[in-house]
Amino acid sequence: MKHRSSSTLYSVAKAAMEGHRLVVVMSLLVLLTCGSCSAQLRKGFYSKTCPNLEKSVRSAVSRKFQQTFVTAPATLRLFFHDCFVRGCDASVILGHKNAEKDHPDDVSLAGDGFDTVVKAKAAVDSDPQCRNKVSCADILALATRDVVNLAGGPFYEVELGRRDGRISTIASVQRRLPQPFHNLNQLNSLFSMHGLSQTDLIALSGAHTIGFSHCNRFSNRIYNFSPRSRIDPSLNLQYAFQLRNMCPLKVDPRIAINMDPVTPQKFDNQYFKNLQNGMGLFTSDQVLFTDNRSKATVNLFASSEAAFNSAFVSAITKLGRVHVKTGNDGEIRVDCTRIN
Repeated sequence: MKHRSSSTLYSVAKAAMEGHRLVVVMSLLVLLTCGSCSAQLRKGFYSKTCPNLEKSVRSAVSRKFQQTFVTAPATLRLFFHDCFVRGCDASVILGHKNAEKDHPDDVSLAGDGFDTVVKAKAAVDSDPQCRNKVSCADILALATRDVVNLAGGPFYEVELGRRDGRISTIASVQRRLPQPFHNLNQLNSLFSMHGLSQTDLIALSGAHTIGFSHCNRFSNRIYNFSPRSRIDPSLNLQYAFQLRNMCPLKVDPRIAINMDPVTPQKFDNQYFKNLQNGMGLFTSDQVLFTDNRSKATVNLFASSEAAFNSAFVSAITKLGRVHVKTGNDGEIRVDCTRIN
């Protein structure tokens, strides 16, 4: 019996070691795969196959931007939501039933973002040399750069070469996106999953300088924060009362509020100055200033727009590399809203 027990224990130990080796090998393969994917992205990817690509996208995005400023925050938010769920593969644009866009965290995505990509895709495909050669994922990445720049933000080169994903499910969105009530630990955890640092997190949060939200996303901060305080004490009191005026109880849920009440239609560093004054709309905004681990970076970006712009370009470039599909992976959709 002792011999059989020892043999059994040996077998179990050996199996465990083999299992551990398998996990390590698989982990390395994932890392190598992700690394090779991002390495295949490059500037000028379509220089020979579609040389007028960026001009075509810019023209379409500019027309849309001139029609409505909502184009800017809507497109930028669409890019973020796409990359954070299944990687930057335009899966958020797919329109079948129970797709990503049907999740509660995505239903508030403004139609102007989707429409911007569709119009830019049509403009690109109107050039016979480019037709069906450029992915919707790359068009979204370019459109995002263009709306940031058109709104007064920096211009930057976009790495290209992504292919479009074929899968989009409502379940894949669950617990993938930052929430307005998140603290710094929760935010850092989500961002680090995609290789993004705390500085990247703060810089990308600066996109809220042109964002908007609905009253129900922050109503607890102005009406029912805690048993001791109806208003979140980290909120500037005057700002809290302004929010109450704009968002009375039982307000129409479609009412949208600018996240930057000072320069809502300019991509600048005002967002960080607002945080210094207790005017962050979400808990997840204001915590960047109230938490000492991130406060110094907020102060830096508030004092230097150049520092913010530089950090934002670095962060959004890194975001654009998250779990991309390249080479023979994925496809180039003929219609951005459905798989081929």
